[in-house]
Amino acid sequence: MQQLLLPLSTTIHPYPHQQQTQPQPPDDYNCNYNYKWRLVLSYDGTRFSGWQYQPSTPTIQGVVEQALTQATKLQRKDLSLVGASRTDTGVHALAQVAHFVTPFNYQGSSGLQDMHAALNGLLPPDIRVTEISPAIPQFHARFSVTAKTYHYKIYNDPVMDPFHRLYAYHNRSKLNTCVMKEAANHFLGKHDFSAFANAQRNDRTLNPIKNIFRLDIIEKGPILQVEVEGSGFLYRQVRNMVALLLQIGREAIPADIVPKILATCDRKELAKVALVAPPHGLSLVEVKYNEQHLQLPEDGPATSFGRHHSITKCKLQYY
Repeated sequence: MQQLLLPLSTTIHPYPHQQQTQPQPPDDYNCNYNYKWRLVLSYDGTRFSGWQYQPSTPTIQGVVEQALTQATKLQRKDLSLVGASRTDTGVHALAQVAHFVTPFNYQGSSGLQDMHAALNGLLPPDIRVTEISPAIPQFHARFSVTAKTYHYKIYNDPVMDPFHRLYAYHNRSKLNTCVMKEAANHFLGKHDFSAFANAQRNDRTLNPIKNIFRLDIIEKGPILQVEVEGSGFLYRQVRNMVALLLQIGREAIPADIVPKILATCDRKELAKVALVAPPHGLSLVEVKYNEQHLQLPEDGPATSFGRHHSITKCKLQYY
């Protein structure tokens, strides 16, 4: 029996009883190309205008597609690159998942490893492919998702550590983490998150009902890390949730305001008390899929996690 290899960042959904109705895949869900490939990407979103391709500005999808076209000699439209999350401008990712298609297979023990090395050689240093694996035709990076996890970092100290300035929001005043944690509990479960969503053109995710499985506030010295896992998220939903938690932590508003704003389903009500949190504190850290979508095709090569290269055969003394 063939062993199922699960990439570290694409784990089995732990909440089978909490499955959500997913948006329907587009008509090109099963494309004409014979081979589908799953990518796991890590990137620093500082200098990019988000994930989604834009012809006139650098985006993660655009840069990855450019590398793929050079490596595969295929046209951009033929690759059909799709990401699990359309991260916003300035948002980072530890484990974004994407898929693309080709008319050819990467056979042999080093075929996929060579492709992996080529992509990272073509990509800028702030984008890395950490895994490549073959995928079954039914897998879809976006529409097969069962859960996503985001982390938002807050540096809570009068003086900002310069090593965290690109990846954490600086809050100078002391936050009351006890009331923040109390407020976080109000987000758990199924809710209509219309009040926490910014309008986005061409967004096909019409259902505002989302299920929040976990929302933890972890204290690590001056850093507060807001960790939220859910069935899915509306446009800027996580950053709006964090913005409200920050206001509660500043003791500007009470913790019980969360269910009241949720009940309004009106973005204007949230705007009266909180502005959206900046993007640079947010990172996509995990995307989850059901086991059947992570099965490896029988004729596919082994998953590539990158290849170690020997720089020199000379043995140097330690000093």
